Amino acid sequence: MTSTSQANPLDLLRSDTAAWNALRAVRDSGNVSLVDADLAGASLAGADLAGADLTGADLSGADLTDAVLAGANLTSAEFVGADLARADLTGAVAHDANFTGAFLTRAVLRDADLTMAFLTSTFLGHADLTGANLSGAYMTSAYLGDVDLTGATLIGAYLGKANLTGANIADAVLEGADLTGVTMPDGTERD
Repeated sequence: MTSTSQANPLDLLRSDTAAWNALRAVRDSGNVSLVDADLAGASLAGADLAGADLTGADLSGADLTDAVLAGANLTSAEFVGADLARADLTGAVAHDANFTGAFLTRAVLRDADLTMAFLTSTFLGHADLTGANLSGAYMTSAYLGDVDLTGATLIGAYLGKANLTGANIADAVLEGADLTGVTMPDGTERD
């Protein structure tokens, strides 16, 4: 039987999130490399992935509820249909990441860089996107009800048919954003 300290880190993450978190706490390994890792469908609820490099990783259908991805590199990662409810993605870099159909209910994405990310049909209800960069992001048919977009940058974002009912868009930069068919914070629909 392999001890926790000798186990393959990826296998440990897939099989025992608590042991993974304990190992990270002992080793203080903020720069874990999980580049191109296949974590599709994995149960990673509560996993500590802060500062990890998940460039190109496949986390489609994964359970990442309450996971910590603060400061992580999520460039080109796949989160299709993943559950990231209450996940902390503060300051994460997610250029070209694919969150299509993912659930980010009450997720914290403060100051996250989601440039050109795919958030089509994504559920972001009550999420905190304060100061996030969503320039060029594809957010068609996304649910953004009651989200906080204070100071967020959405230059050139595609928001067609997104629902922003109750969202806070104070100081958000929407220059060049496609708002066709968007339900605005006050409940009115844009033409």
